Amino acid sequence: MTDTDSDGLTHLYSETVRATMDGGTYGAWRSIAGADAVPLSFGFPYPDSFPNDALVKSAEALVAAEGDCALQYGGGEYADALPELIASRARDRGIACTADEIHLTNGATNAIDTVCQTFLDPGDAVFVEGPTFMGALRLFRNYDVEIAAFDVDEDGLDVEAVAAALEARAAAGETLPTLLYTIPTFHNPTGVTLTADRRARLLELAETYDFVILEDDPYGQLRFDGTEPAPIKALDESGRVIRVNTFSKTIAPGVRTGWTIADEAITAQFDRINAGGEPSFTRGLITKYAEDGRLDRAIEALCAGYEPRRDQLLESLEARMPPGTTWSEPDGGFFVWVGFPDGVDAETMLDDAIDRGVTYLPGTFFYPDDRGAGHARVSFSHTTPEAIDEGIAALAGAVEAAMPTAEADD
Repeated sequence: MTDTDSDGLTHLYSETVRATMDGGTYGAWRSIAGADAVPLSFGFPYPDSFPNDALVKSAEALVAAEGDCALQYGGGEYADALPELIASRARDRGIACTADEIHLTNGATNAIDTVCQTFLDPGDAVFVEGPTFMGALRLFRNYDVEIAAFDVDEDGLDVEAVAAALEARAAAGETLPTLLYTIPTFHNPTGVTLTADRRARLLELAETYDFVILEDDPYGQLRFDGTEPAPIKALDESGRVIRVNTFSKTIAPGVRTGWTIADEAITAQFDRINAGGEPSFTRGLITKYAEDGRLDRAIEALCAGYEPRRDQLLESLEARMPPGTTWSEPDGGFFVWVGFPDGVDAETMLDDAIDRGVTYLPGTFFYPDDRGAGHARVSFSHTTPEAIDEGIAALAGAVEAAMPTAEADD
């Protein structure tokens, strides 16, 4: 054994991997669980929402219709038809696109990674919401870029703070962003929705300062209240918006099929860089499953299932949480962002919360810096309304125990 073998092949890892290898593995947050704890940490669909029987029948029908073709590398006609199905559904939401502008991926995270591979070099800057999807943060770190996070309020990303930062960087000759990553509708983790005027302003800034908007929309069709603002991609006339979406929240996470919508020239690069990443049989299965309006009916049923869970979570927070607690009130999606009273650290409190019977994700998971200690993401998607109330009762007890003594006695 040589000296270099003492650490295996670590010395041959890329510089980026060596710089980030102590940061844990994406998905390690899933270990936040207790045998008897209510799982308000997971942004997973509830199990009864899965269309098991319909998917089995669709698979049988697909094989009956296409035989061996459905199981070959390229798939059959149903697999080939999926990009047009996606484009048609995007046009229904106001996005002018064709099947040639669709790039299929192995889930939305793979789609985001494909965009990163195409656009990012070490030292580039990426602007994000603060807080934002922790999986995206993990991907951006892999590319050795600067990540700058901007506050989110009840109307979504603080776009004027972004504008001020862009102006200051331009004046100082500093690095301007290559990408701005946003989850504008039912944001993860806060649940808020970016207003229509902020969407338009953000696109104006992208054109002025020459960056790409990466619009991630996994939850947009899961709306219970209000009217959807136009997707940012629907406002895009200069090709600066790349839209990412997935079937994970509208069919099931296990289908692992996502996509991008971008101009044909960009999509051609995605096709070249990320070739063969999506399973052909699953592509055909999704197309078969979506026939005759079944996917739309399924989404309606999902909204009907998630809405009472959202309502229960908000009611339980109102009834049970101690004074000084705040929370978002989303019109759809999976998540509520909870702010705890002063002095309560969500990460420090987590073990006690699990012992009391509830899990959540601390707010620090969702920032590229040291913010978020006083917040938590709470999901209403994965469990029953009755369990949600039990979980919030446990969370309230943990918060009260964690509050500074004088404040807790008030």
